[in-house]
Amino acid sequence: MTPDIATRVRHASGFIFDMDGTIALGDAASGGHRALPGAIELLAAIRAKGVPLRVFTNGTAKPPATYAASLRDAGFDLHDHEMMTPSTSAAAWFVKQRITRVRVLGNAGVAAPLIDAGITCIGAAEPAEGVEAVYTGWFREFTFPDLEAACQSVWAGARLTTASHVPFFATANGRGIGASYAINAMITAMTGKRAKVLGKPSKIAFDAAADAMGIARTDRAAIVIVGDDPALEMRMAHNAGATGIGMTTGIMRPDAVAALKREEQPHAVIDHLQALLALI
Repeated sequence: MTPDIATRVRHASGFIFDMDGTIALGDAASGGHRALPGAIELLAAIRAKGVPLRVFTNGTAKPPATYAASLRDAGFDLHDHEMMTPSTSAAAWFVKQRITRVRVLGNAGVAAPLIDAGITCIGAAEPAEGVEAVYTGWFREFTFPDLEAACQSVWAGARLTTASHVPFFATANGRGIGASYAINAMITAMTGKRAKVLGKPSKIAFDAAADAMGIARTDRAAIVIVGDDPALEMRMAHNAGATGIGMTTGIMRPDAVAALKREEQPHAVIDHLQALLALI
């Protein structure tokens, strides 16, 4: 890590952390999470310093409060409002766009933040008119009727949006397949419409996190984003003009960093969170 990047970490206006593969990994034995070394201490140090933070997972299988509770069970001091999923930023975007009727291809965790924001969520295959957007997320129960209903809505003018469009995510047992990626591919093949990403790595997601932390636009370049996925956290850092710290505890591999695209290159690569803790 260069002196310049170390200074950026010390004087960060806020931190956005990925969850899986960055501060924790799913624990199949407990059905929850286990903290990665140094993670609990790092978040506690940032809180003690008075710097705002958000944990932003790209998963939508559960509502944000459920993820926050799982991390608390793993030993983290984390409030519900400090946890975000793509549906958190999606809800904020739908409200700004005055979109009120959304066909949700996802489970209860996908829909929960939208419902909390006052958006009418229409079931995946539910007959409905006036659908303004189709939104895809974690949905392993996806069926052919769901595909037909989504395509009909898009053909009728609904905007195609998604929580995530990456094929894999990190788990304790290796790579997991992103459900929305496969669903998006099918809808795009049928309609010719590409899904607008409302979660990471979009600027929409970054701004939602910055808004939630109360960070002024003039201070957002000083936000530090920590994650293990070059296509998500590192690309989001470049999209927003922020600083991206890449972790090798998830999808990112040290021997593959040099081959990454410019927009996916981390500003620094670390093998453990104690490297950031020492700077905080």
